[in-house]
Amino acid sequence: MTIAEATPDFEADRSDRAFLGHPKGLGYLAFVEGCERFSYYSMQTLLVLYMVKYLLLPEHAAGVVGLEALRGWYGGIDGQPFASKIFGDYTSLVYLTPILGGLIADRWLGRRTTLILGGLFMAAGHFLMAFEGAFLFALLALIVGVGLFKGNIASQVGELYAPNDLRRAMAFQIFYIAINVSVIAAPLISGTLGEKVGWHWGFGTAGVVMVLGLILYIMAGPWLPADNRPGKNAEAKAAEPMTRQDGLRVLAVIVLVPVMAVALLTNQEIFNAYLVWADQHFQLTFFGTTLPTSWMITIDAAASFSMLAAVAAFYVWYGKRHREPDELGKMIIGSVFTIAGGLCLVMAAATQGGGKIGLFWPVMFHLLNSIGFAHILPVSLALFTKLAPKALNATIVGIYYLAFFGANKVVGEVGTWYSSMPTTSFWLFHVATAAVGLVAFILFKLFLAKRLMGEPATA
Repeated sequence: MTIAEATPDFEADRSDRAFLGHPKGLGYLAFVEGCERFSYYSMQTLLVLYMVKYLLLPEHAAGVVGLEALRGWYGGIDGQPFASKIFGDYTSLVYLTPILGGLIADRWLGRRTTLILGGLFMAAGHFLMAFEGAFLFALLALIVGVGLFKGNIASQVGELYAPNDLRRAMAFQIFYIAINVSVIAAPLISGTLGEKVGWHWGFGTAGVVMVLGLILYIMAGPWLPADNRPGKNAEAKAAEPMTRQDGLRVLAVIVLVPVMAVALLTNQEIFNAYLVWADQHFQLTFFGTTLPTSWMITIDAAASFSMLAAVAAFYVWYGKRHREPDELGKMIIGSVFTIAGGLCLVMAAATQGGGKIGLFWPVMFHLLNSIGFAHILPVSLALFTKLAPKALNATIVGIYYLAFFGANKVVGEVGTWYSSMPTTSFWLFHVATAAVGLVAFILFKLFLAKRLMGEPATA
């Protein structure tokens, strides 16, 4: 029996609609991913602020193993630019390693074992953050953990459905809603603990939630797709050739990855220079109380959650009256909203004057950018899992995350400009990248989509 034949046994049952009209396994996967994303975004929300306001100060930096060597590698930079470079490399590598994690799952260990190992590495990384000297080792553990975990949970969502099951795109929207609930909670809980009580309290909370997610995943086994761990004939299975159409769809995935990376730059900058800008220039004091800067991430996540639900509801209504746009059409629409959101940041910087920036323009940015997010992120992930050949499902999801690798790597570089570039120019650059993404999506849809994508094989 081939790898491709090993999973349809699970897919044959289409009667499971126990979770909001979807398979029960979707509910478990969504909650597990919610725990993992809570832990990850706790870390990502606090990371730059922790470095700029605490760890990279001379009295603390001296005790961090390997930090001076890394500083030399980066050219001797310090302060916010140094923090941005570390952030960029960390957040890009956590989206590069899922390719290796997918290959490990597809070829050797199977998704289940690989995912559990990833969760253990992530939990260890969060707990290591309690020790300042182990900072770089903590980041390394998290990079390995996310790589083993990330693609291997998203690929299981796709396998709950037949290739042409119309519930697939909605399933990934539900999956992203769970993620955004976690991103709402992470700054409120871990962010507040980190900024107001102690940085290590925030990181420790992330580790505890990661462990809870692992326990839930182990308990959910009976409702999840069959594991894809290769059997004794793994080498023969791995050598099974793809069809010509499979090859063209993989090529479509590879072409779309850099386009996605460019389109995501503004969204990914939220966790880097945007937070430093907010900490320095936003009006966050109300009635004598200064809100944690990390709560700006909660505003973003709340907007994303609301817009994911609103956009999904809109297309349910719209689809009953008109022809719903395909995935690429929605991604084009999303790019338009991303541009509009970036222009709000330009307006905030241009109208600041000598005081603090009120929250009107930042909130408008989060609202418009979140509409763009709802049209691009879940839709593109659903598209990639639909295009993926079954034997390379987890690997293709790992390739999908190369877009985030590229975006975060560029964000780490661009973020170093924040301290020396006029803020209006800084955000205009991000608007320009969103415009490039828009044009590239349009060109792909007009000239390459039908030729490369075709139709996925039915189960």
